[in-house]
Amino acid sequence: MSVVLSRDSQVRVMEDTVTNAEKHLGQFCSMLAAYTRKTAQVRDKADRLVRQLTDFANTEHPEMRATLRSFAEDLAKVQDYRQAEVERLETKVISPLKLYGAHIKQTRAEIKKLKQVQKNEIKQLAKLGRLRQKSPSDRLTISQAETSVQRASADASHTTHQLGETIEAFQKRKLTDLQKIFSDFVTIEMVLHAKAVEVYSSAFQTLENYDPERDLEDFRAKMHGLYGHRDAQPLTETISSPAVPWSLTGQSAQTALRGERREDEETMEASAEEDLRGRGRALHQ
Repeated sequence: MSVVLSRDSQVRVMEDTVTNAEKHLGQFCSMLAAYTRKTAQVRDKADRLVRQLTDFANTEHPEMRATLRSFAEDLAKVQDYRQAEVERLETKVISPLKLYGAHIKQTRAEIKKLKQVQKNEIKQLAKLGRLRQKSPSDRLTISQAETSVQRASADASHTTHQLGETIEAFQKRKLTDLQKIFSDFVTIEMVLHAKAVEVYSSAFQTLENYDPERDLEDFRAKMHGLYGHRDAQPLTETISSPAVPWSLTGQSAQTALRGERREDEETMEASAEEDLRGRGRALHQ
């Protein structure tokens, strides 16, 4: 009976392991999916801000127009990086967590099977005990019952051993997967922020270099009816090149341009990601 109790204790540990994994991995998946959706929403809001900046730049004087145009391009570039972040989170973080749903379901089915085997063992033991009490002299029946108990115990022992190996493999996979999933999460975030800092630094410098006096001179000239070569003109007239990214309007145009830039940026981003991983390992050592 002590062996049966020991197996029952093992099963409880197995069930707790699977239950905790189901609960917390499911919560991680839901939270990170929400995090990814919020990131996509920030990207969309920033795209709207870029369009608003461009529209406003078209109404301003030359210096402010050029400054806002440059700022809008930098802000749009950051949203390209944020789009890459969203795609990588879905692929490297959320998708691996989703896979645990089916894996946990299969493991639960195996635990259920083991519990049925254990119940049969307990049933055979109880039957043997009753026979020994009621018919202690019936050696044939008792011998048959003892054989049934031995078979049930062997089956339970074998099933428990197999399931123990399965649960251990499950636990090992869970730990290594979580290590990789969260390492990928941190790397994705580091790449985004490293590149965003680089782009925002350029945007900050552009804004710092803006000289409002030159636009004020242009404004005063207009106020006094003195129109020279620095008259304010719409951006679409002063910059006619089709290569200007944010002279295009609408989400479809931004999406198309984002896709074109992505091909050129992927190699550079992969290199940056590897560099950040290397620095992380060096700091850890």
